[in-house]
Amino acid sequence: MQIQAMLLIPAIDLKDGKCVRLRQGRMEDSTVFSDDPVAMAGRWVDAGARRLHLVDLNGAFAGKPVNAQVIRRIAQAFPDLPIQVGGGIRDEATVDAYLDAGVQFVIIGTKAVQEPHFINELCLEYPGHVIVGLDAKDGRAAVNGWSKLSKHDVVDLARIFERDGVEAIVYTDIGRDGMMQGVNVEATVKLAQAISIPVIASGGVSTLDDVRALCAVQQEGIMGAIIGRALYDGAMDLAEAQRIVTAAGENQ
Repeated sequence: MQIQAMLLIPAIDLKDGKCVRLRQGRMEDSTVFSDDPVAMAGRWVDAGARRLHLVDLNGAFAGKPVNAQVIRRIAQAFPDLPIQVGGGIRDEATVDAYLDAGVQFVIIGTKAVQEPHFINELCLEYPGHVIVGLDAKDGRAAVNGWSKLSKHDVVDLARIFERDGVEAIVYTDIGRDGMMQGVNVEATVKLAQAISIPVIASGGVSTLDDVRALCAVQQEGIMGAIIGRALYDGAMDLAEAQRIVTAAGENQ
């Protein structure tokens, strides 16, 4: 049976209007890769990206949108491309504004962990547009730009959000993010097997072997992978990675 090829989702992390990458979520440890995020988005679209992952880093720490204008420009430049946005989305007005701007999915992180009922309300109001981002270290969810670890178990939270009706879970292993150490396949599979909604892997996807490893377990419920630093450092060629996932989809 042929299944849909796994999504490879380039990350565009926005800080002060620029495209940057952080190491392990530390704002003080950032590298600027482009002053023109719209052009960077175009680069990934040209390489075959079927979805983009945008993060308002300033927003994640401020608790409100800071780079919304840049995100709006990207959405307007690529109106047919599904875009998912996270960082600082803490109320319905922000969700409304992003969806009006052409964004297809909003990713709720900190607010989801701290106030789970908010997700239930969002899913009722905006069905089909809500994704929850669960960032974990040692199985526990982190909040506030990864600056704090909560007491909540990631799998337990994911099951609650599944019942609420979210579209997918973006699962990030904080210890791997931006460190080029490889994706935590085992933890990602464990989460995917515990729920029936799709999981998007994030954090540490740094080589073509990581892509192959995720393709091999795609049937467990892993619909995609977010790729950041590896693309910007040149350690991974997106077009080549796309060929791998397309071939894997045809062979399953």
